[in-house]
Amino acid sequence: MSKIEIKNIYKIFGNKPQSIMPMVKNGGTKDDILEQTGHTVGLDNVSLNIEEGETFVCMGLSGSGKSTLIRHINRLIDPTEGEIHIDGTNIMNCNPEELIDWRRNRISMVFQRFGLFPHKTVMQNVGYGLEMQGKSEEDRDKIAMEKIDDVGLNGFENQFPNQLSGGMQQRVGLARALATNSDIMLMDEAFSALDPLIRSDMQKQLIDLQSELKKTIIFITHDLDESLRLGDHIGILNAGKLVQVGTPIDIIMKPADDYVKAFVKDVNRARVIKAKVIMKNVNEINGIDKSNLIKVQEDQFIEEFLPQIVCTSANCEVVDKSGNVKGYITNKELQESLTKT
Repeated sequence: MSKIEIKNIYKIFGNKPQSIMPMVKNGGTKDDILEQTGHTVGLDNVSLNIEEGETFVCMGLSGSGKSTLIRHINRLIDPTEGEIHIDGTNIMNCNPEELIDWRRNRISMVFQRFGLFPHKTVMQNVGYGLEMQGKSEEDRDKIAMEKIDDVGLNGFENQFPNQLSGGMQQRVGLARALATNSDIMLMDEAFSALDPLIRSDMQKQLIDLQSELKKTIIFITHDLDESLRLGDHIGILNAGKLVQVGTPIDIIMKPADDYVKAFVKDVNRARVIKAKVIMKNVNEINGIDKSNLIKVQEDQFIEEFLPQIVCTSANCEVVDKSGNVKGYITNKELQESLTKT
């Protein structure tokens, strides 16, 4: 059983969404339905499974339905038709009290525009979810400080949001989501408002935190490089339809249609593919030359060790943070991963 199962979700925005469902199910396009009925197709028969502990990235252009989809998971939006199961529970059947409990304890959210309380300090903002859970001030301050430290804001706990840069404010938002210890984190264009260098730093921070915490993260973005860098799996939406789901390597090397091909045609593969994505597991590879091995971390991007590989023609031994061997990458496979179309 997957952590989150989204089953045949339709979302029609308008006055009479149910009356439009036959037209949608008979293949009517988003543009035609809008022109003929004034209704907007947000999601069109979307189904996917998200596994526990993975970062699932949902991407697409503006209007593709990605933000609509993420808001179904905590029922900020209810579907016109379909089901959403979390740990086997159909949350469409939850009453208001049960839904509040889900939002307080099981699902946290990080917003694009930070969503901080301007009149509260960093400490108070980070501890807000804990306050809603009913924790004592002493307990929430202790947990909040741990999360503030985790995101690199130690020393800023008594500052107010307007005293912080945009990147620092987003770190507060991330710390607040982590503080409630929810097992699911929804991140809706969380880094899109940041400058490129700060955005890259936040991506790295999230990758580092996720390697330790193993939350189930659903991350929304319109940026392909960000998708490929963060995602264990990626789902691509187009006009409300889910057109492809796969690993970063699947999306790059096996685009499902012209829409996906247009996304990936100019991507720098070395910059966004991690060692663990292209490695062969220890039990999947035989006869590799181990006389000339370069050790790389499983979460390293190819660009970080590619120059050394090119210069030495060596193979790679891929290890985790504890130094345990996870697999191998041959020099030949590495070159193919960067050139295959």
